[in-house]
Amino acid sequence: MFDGKFRTPVDRAVKPVGNALQGTGLTPDHLTVAGLVIGVAAALAIGSGRLLLGLILVILAALPDLLDGALAKASGAASERGAFFDSTVDRITDAVLLGGIAWHFAMTESPRLVLLPFAVSAVAQVISYQRAKAESLGLDARGGLMERAERIVLLCLGLAFPVLLIPVLWVMLALSSVTAIQRFAKVWRQAEVAPITQERIDLRRDRRHSRRVARSERRRRTLVPRRRP
Repeated sequence: MFDGKFRTPVDRAVKPVGNALQGTGLTPDHLTVAGLVIGVAAALAIGSGRLLLGLILVILAALPDLLDGALAKASGAASERGAFFDSTVDRITDAVLLGGIAWHFAMTESPRLVLLPFAVSAVAQVISYQRAKAESLGLDARGGLMERAERIVLLCLGLAFPVLLIPVLWVMLALSSVTAIQRFAKVWRQAEVAPITQERIDLRRDRRHSRRVARSERRRRTLVPRRRP
């Protein structure tokens, strides 16, 4: 929901920062890895019961994730490989953070509550998979009540007010489940009225193959030494 409504204004706001980072020698992958490292530190802090520190680190982990795209656009380094790497790291970071909450619950709450963050993580992975699979089929599964941005915001709320952490996770689980149903219905309707889906899949494969061939040809040309006249 936030991604659809606020993506353009946010991209516009962070564009100057991306331009400024261009001269630092950092790459988008550096920022992505930094976000992962800070996310792991946040999970460790949460697991050890230091929720305020965990909140600060979660916010800090979100900053590199916000800026890596701006840097990629500013430096002309945007690529399918970078997008794949960033998306994979986001999934790992989400799982690690919820694992940290599960660890915290195991130490301070009923052992049964450990299943709550794992349930949220499982449904979140389903939501992510739905989008990836739909896009591979040439369909659109974006949107829904509880995307990654909403999960991070609610998680920060729960960490800021620990008494709300358990209710927040229940809300995340409920809204994530609704989102999974929304995406399923959206893709189901598209697939029902899209008999040319296979043609789209073939077209996407042909385009990817053409890009790989073009990249290979460019690399070959750069590796072949030029003959002096």
